[in-house]
Amino acid sequence: MPKMKSVKGAVKRFKVKKNGTVKRGTAFRSHILTKQDAATRRKQHEPKIIAKVDEKNVKAMIN
Repeated sequence: MPKMKSVKGAVKRFKVKKNGTVKRGTAFRSHILTKQDAATRRKQHEPKIIAKVDEKNVKAMIN
């Protein structure tokens, strides 16, 4: 059997932490941030975690 290829778009966007949860980025971070509240911009710095429902699919795409 051939090896399964990982989805390169998913590899660039997600990272698996040591405890098994999957980290993701935040949307609306790239440009035109002047329209956003300071509080919104601060919240976008916090690490985000994938929902448990989606974890299995994302890990399959990465590995």
